[in-house]
Amino acid sequence: MIRSPLITVMTDAVMKAARSLKRDFGEVEALQVTLKGPGDFVSAADRKAEKTLREALEKARPGYGFVMEESGIVEGSDKSHRWHIDPLDGTTNFLHGFPHFAISVGLERDEQLVAGVIYDPIKDEMFVAEKGKGAFLNNRRVRVSARREMPQALVGCGIPHLGKGGHGQLIRELAAVSVRAAGVRRSGSAALDIAYVACGRLDIFWERGLNSWDMAAGLAILREAGGFASDADGGVNPVASGSIACGNETLHRELLEVLKGARA
Repeated sequence: MIRSPLITVMTDAVMKAARSLKRDFGEVEALQVTLKGPGDFVSAADRKAEKTLREALEKARPGYGFVMEESGIVEGSDKSHRWHIDPLDGTTNFLHGFPHFAISVGLERDEQLVAGVIYDPIKDEMFVAEKGKGAFLNNRRVRVSARREMPQALVGCGIPHLGKGGHGQLIRELAAVSVRAAGVRRSGSAALDIAYVACGRLDIFWERGLNSWDMAAGLAILREAGGFASDADGGVNPVASGSIACGNETLHRELLEVLKGARA
């Protein structure tokens, strides 16, 4: 595990937020839940975790800005640094008692993602990376998979939920990918999907309609694990475009070709 001051700050903040999430997950039926949009729920647990993260990070790094799922953009006095925070990635899983969700914190420095922490409190798995220092799952260094053939690849994807567009496009892309791959999975947490590519559990992953907090930490971890990422159309900036395609160099390139063919 990386022991730098920055990663210590990030992991400490994440662990504080995780304690309340784990308690609330055990009481999931009693949560106060409000409807934020069709199929897109936000819980009291979500807001509480974000507040905990923000307070801990502000105390450790005063002046840094924030980009947060629930509270939006908060400008800091330090214009070079911004935290991208998703306090509960996989909210729908959480609210249904489905044990697959994560806390995700990424740090942007001068428009470059330089560190990421993704924590799965149910499995007690901490994915961390800092630029130039590698990527780790708990105390083990991780790398993207070495598979080079799509028929051997396990593929992750995102599926637009109720109220989002893009269903027709996803169906075309899914049809094109699924006939070429060993299997396709949809987990409900983009942060964990990207982390799973970084550690080789998934070979490739793509999703559209994402936000910076869904991807920031995962992109930092993926790149330190030797992975390649673009937007789903091959553009160089997934965060700006709101989509991602990622994997090792060979399978990432092949995935982009398959997705391009599905648009024809």
